Amino acid sequence: MMRTFAALSFAALRCVFAAAGGAAFAQDEPAGAPPPAASATPAEPTLEAARDAVRATTVWLARGIDSWFGDRPFEAGGRVSDGQLGIALFQREGERLDVNVRLHARVKLPNLGESAFAFLGRDNPREVILDTPGAVARQERLPRDTRNDREFLGGIGVALRDAFDVRLGLRGGFKPYVQARYHHEWEPDDVHLVEFRQTFFLSKEDRLGSTTALSLAYAASPLLTLRWLTAATITQATRRYDTSSVLGAYRSFGQRRLLSFEVLANAVQGNGVPLDDVGVLLKWEQPFLRDWLVGEVTLGSFWPKPEPTPPRTHLWAAGLGVRISF
Repeated sequence: MMRTFAALSFAALRCVFAAAGGAAFAQDEPAGAPPPAASATPAEPTLEAARDAVRATTVWLARGIDSWFGDRPFEAGGRVSDGQLGIALFQREGERLDVNVRLHARVKLPNLGESAFAFLGRDNPREVILDTPGAVARQERLPRDTRNDREFLGGIGVALRDAFDVRLGLRGGFKPYVQARYHHEWEPDDVHLVEFRQTFFLSKEDRLGSTTALSLAYAASPLLTLRWLTAATITQATRRYDTSSVLGAYRSFGQRRLLSFEVLANAVQGNGVPLDDVGVLLKWEQPFLRDWLVGEVTLGSFWPKPEPTPPRTHLWAAGLGVRISF
């Protein structure tokens, strides 16, 4: 029985290493659990129409890309999966309001064969190219000067083996980049999960670089999971490591309702400060109106120190967000 509960908790943890990012545990629910109750409201037709429009546009783009590689119709094996549109507001004390719109989708293209896929989205290009894990790449963790840097990105990839894939992508302005990624996970016992990801990338801005990510998770109970995630990136352009870590506790309340508490830390090698930003985040998320519509409320407290001379300051933060899965 404990193995079953642990598997349910760990299934969500695997989403941490997806390119889309976001709160992985909110996607998890035991088989047979009833969906959240939905009452009819005037807003629901609008929500349904918006979701259908986003999916239809993504399929239209996928169909067009697939036609570049052959005459096989998209309906012959083509599909859109892991689609998510996120809209969020987040503000640290003393900083401008960040309005963040992210779009992610993975697409199967029939004309590229069984092992090939495409990816489309709108996101921070630095996160995508560096392959930063979602749990350390959300808007509330980003420096102020990069939070509003969003571009449309896309590309194609080939899965050479179960744990290895190669991607060729384009960011805004037709700037190409290449990634080679290895991902492996294993369960030492019934209540532990270990994940490792190594990505090498090449772009004009960074030249050659790599990102290493390691996640350790422990299912303390059927409803409580503890996790430590750390990621380090180095490039030929910077020649120094940028390291981020998240230590979190995630408590499920059923029906995909989740309360999370995370301690965050970021360090940049050689800037004279052991930790240039430290903070804590408390987040509540749950579906509303529809099971594919998830809302979240975030409260945070941060102690930044980007330079050695000034003392470490204290800032409050708050955010609201909604995610649409399609």
